[in-house]
Formats: sequence, C-alpha cells, structure tokens
Amino acid sequence: MAASWNFMRVVHYSKTVLSQGVQIGGITSDLGHALSRTITSSFVAKTPTSNTVELLGKAYPRDDYSNVTEKILSKVGKNLHNQRYHPLWLIKERIKDHFYKQYIGRFGTPLFSVYDDLSPVVTVEQNFDRLLIPQDHPSRRKGENYYMNHIHMLRAHTSAHQWDLMHSGLDAFLVVGDVYRRDTIDSSHYPIFHQMEGVRLFSNHELFSNIKDGESLQLFEQGHRTAHKQETHTMEAVRLVEFNLKQVLTKLVTNLFGDGLEIRWVDCYFPFTHPSFEMEINFQGEWMEVLGCGVMEQQLVNSGGAADIILWLFGNVHWQILAPSQAQPLSKYPPVINDISFWLPSEKYSENDFYDLVRTIGGDLVEKVVLIDKFTHPKTKKVSHCYRITYRHLERTLTQLEVNRLHRAIEESAVQELGVEGRF
Repeated sequence: MAASWNFMRVVHYSKTVLSQGVQIGGITSDLGHALSRTITSSFVAKTPTSNTVELLGKAYPRDDYSNVTEKILSKVGKNLHNQRYHPLWLIKERIKDHFYKQYIGRFGTPLFSVYDDLSPVVTVEQNFDRLLIPQDHPSRRKGENYYMNHIHMLRAHTSAHQWDLMHSGLDAFLVVGDVYRRDTIDSSHYPIFHQMEGVRLFSNHELFSNIKDGESLQLFEQGHRTAHKQETHTMEAVRLVEFNLKQVLTKLVTNLFGDGLEIRWVDCYFPFTHPSFEMEINFQGEWMEVLGCGVMEQQLVNSGGAADIILWLFGNVHWQILAPSQAQPLSKYPPVINDISFWLPSEKYSENDFYDLVRTIGGDLVEKVVLIDKFTHPKTKKVSHCYRITYRHLERTLTQLEVNRLHRAIEESAVQELGVEGRF
C-alpha cells in the first residue's frame, strides 16, 4: 500500500458473491454451459477499433494511455455495495449504522455524511496529484491502473474524492465505492474491489473544548517536522487527533469483530498522511493488517480550502472476514491446469497486460495465473516466460477439451495483441 490504502478490499470472500458479475464474474454460468459446446477463436481479445471509450453515458477520447478493457467496462455501474441485501451492502449498512449512532452532530443529526454513489471515473489529478503522490511513483503506472486516456481513469481508490468533498465544506464523511486496479490473478486478487474512506476535520475549538485550559492550546506552529508530527502542527494537537482517530477505529472494529479483539498499531508511510499508522488485529491466530490511517498532510488540507483545520482519515478493512456466514465457498470441482510459454517482445511488455488478456478471454473460469519460469537465451538474449493457468468452474467439472479451446484462444490473442512469440 505504498501510495494508497485498500479499504475493504474484497479478497477471498467469494467470486460468485463479490465479483462484479452476477455469477462467476464476466463469464456467467450460461456462458459456462456454452463452453461445453464450443470455445473458438472468437474469444480472442481484439484491440478496440473505436476512437472513444464509452462509459456511463459519456465518451472519452482514446490516446496512448487508454488501456481499460471491455471486460472491465462491462462491470462498471453494477454498484454491488448499493444492491439491497448483497453482502457488501450489508457490511456498508452495518458500518453506517455504527457511525450514525456513535457520532451525533450539534443539531441531533448524524455527524458523518455518507457518499456511496460517486462516479468511478475520475481525473488523474483527483486520483494522484491532489493526494501528493509523486509523478514518478510506481502507483501511477499504466501497468497498475485502468486509464480511459491520459486525463481520465477508473479510480484506484476512494481517496480520489477526498479533496473535492473537503473543498465542498464537509467536516466529517465516509466514501464507499468500487475501485479498479490491474493486478495478478489468484484467489485473493480481483481487478475490481471495494473501499471505504473516513475523514474527520477539527477546528481549534472542536479539538480542545473538553481539555482543561484548552483555550490556551493551538493547532498550528512554525516548528520542525519529526517522526511524530508535521512542521505546522503542535504536538498537543497531533496527540489529540491521533488519540481520537485510534479510539474511533478501535470502536469500529470492535463493533465489527466483537469484544476481546487483540489490536496493535504499526507506524507506516503514506504520501498524504503524517504520522501514519496501520491497525492489525489478531485473526484466527495471525496478525492481519485491516486498515491504514493518519493525520492528513496540512498542505493537502490547505489546498482543499480548510487552512484552519487539522484532520484525520482512515481506510482499509478486509470485508471477507466481516460476514463469513454470507460467503459462498470456492468451487468444489477439480481444476484443469495448462501452461503457456512465449518469448517476450523486445519492449513494452507488462505482465498485467497478459493478466488482463487472460481475464478478458477466460473471465472467472480462470482461477489463478502464476509465472513459474523465466529463461534468457544465452545467445539471442531473448527472454521467455512460462505461466501456469488454473481453470475451474464454480458449478461443474470442466473438461480438458473445452479448456484446451479456451487456452488456444489465449495463445492466439497473446501473439496478436501482445506481440509475443509463442512456444506452444
């Protein structure tokens, strides 16, 4: 989590329940049955011919940054977290209810506003620049994100909305939404997952009003940056904000996981907070990181129009352990495993391009892709990769014949779209 945290990242929960498709992601059970009849080269991924990307009623001009696939575009707008009684919705509502009951504003209304329907299409400025993420940071790479073009992208984190909501004058809010990142293919990764962010702003009065002699304390000073505070913050302010943040989050996870929970805090680094922390809980005998948080960089707060304010923010609780009774198990049917080897092109090869291609063709019939071998030819210096692809259906046993047809489609597409030289 170098540049952003994955709040409520969907991992093991269940591909049927949590993938962006209604059944096993992009390839549903209907297509699975069709596979039993035939899988032909019509499944080969093809480079888009249109010069625009159409999404949610808008058209975005393509350029050399455009890399979002039709498979991913087909998932946008499903909004599983807003589908009544869906496990994601149930968890979201449980957290909302906790915040609504625990934190009441001056007029008896909930202190925290909740935003769960913001567009997943954001600008690169919103996703990176406004969070102080450096231009050369690896999280900006095309290989890590889904770009509509060099200006617009699918949000990689709900943090992309923080600046705008602060700028609108809000002082306490939660943001929930689907986020998109290019990633490896296995049981704990999916290119679409969900996050929630929480932000709380404090004025001088709000922070010190209940402190003895608090009227003499200040939020800001012209000091020095240390491991424990920013140069513009007083130590008293940071300690109180940190205490409030950790208290809020301890109450939240205790509400979610129950009493008797073992919690520990670990110092860490995020570009947009200092100091920064990760919470870990002891889950089934192992320490698991469940959220990242910290005191927002004052430069970012000031740019959002709140120069006399100090604030905390948090993100990242793993949803797959919140409601296990609603999760469906992984497939009980046996896997079918095929390997694919090819020589890489001389330049512009990205492993995530290959993973996207496999997802586009195989959907969630592909359970895992693992790079099992790299080889450099001693004379030509050409590099070869060998990947092991695990195919598995959620509802029935796949046959080797139908998997072979799907596998050949992947081979053909890799040659055509990635410029590799097959060793099939």
